Amino acid sequence: MATSDYGLMIGMMIVISLASFVSADPELLQDVCVADLASDVKSNGFACKINISAADFFFVGLAKPGLTNNTFGATVTSASVQQIMGLNTLGVSMARIDYAPGGVNSPHIHPRATEIVFVLEGELDVGFITTENKLFSKHIKKGEIFTFPRGLIHFQINNGNVHAAVIASFNSQLPGTQRVANAVFVSSPTVQDIVLAKTFQVGTKEVEKIKSRLAHEATCSTNNSYLITPCHFSATSPPPSSFTSIIQTMIYSSLVIHYFLYN
Repeated sequence: MATSDYGLMIGMMIVISLASFVSADPELLQDVCVADLASDVKSNGFACKINISAADFFFVGLAKPGLTNNTFGATVTSASVQQIMGLNTLGVSMARIDYAPGGVNSPHIHPRATEIVFVLEGELDVGFITTENKLFSKHIKKGEIFTFPRGLIHFQINNGNVHAAVIASFNSQLPGTQRVANAVFVSSPTVQDIVLAKTFQVGTKEVEKIKSRLAHEATCSTNNSYLITPCHFSATSPPPSSFTSIIQTMIYSSLVIHYFLYN
């Protein structure tokens, strides 16, 4: 009996040891580690701030709708560790996404997080593309939820006639965002025109036109961990006439870049 108990104990110790190698993030060694964004110490995360307060765990930014008078008709308001320093090491973050009628959150990837969205108002057409280039899409309404798996290209578009909004949650303090069209056409340094022309089966003039347009958006945008906010236009003026063609290009490019990334 003693031998049996000893063997069971050894087996449990082996299982526990193996679990430490396959677990995701390490367990916290302290209650909180409020991010010191000004610290010169760089690690896989942020250094801990010494003097902290309740304000480090508070954020009011999701209470009001974001402005949607921009090229894509959508704005993401992030609530990551860069806005709420108390999220450091906690493995969660949120965002609010607002969409004007016709607004789109263009195809993008979150390399470090799964995303789940809850519809606050309006209706959206959403979807993600698997590594086998299969599209899973759904029309979602107020009070409904949809999930986007980590690392897969996904998008949302408001095809309705009224404003729409969602609250998004992530299982990472800093999910990261890579927008497909920007990654392909306005990387730094840029991908050679001939590569893109052959990939998308278009002429180099078309490639240069897309690069020029997206480069303009990147120049006057605000960068953070989640969103590249497009340039704003007057609320009384319509979006540029090439809006539809750019969206089509983004969706097409998402399929191609996803093939290169995951095949």
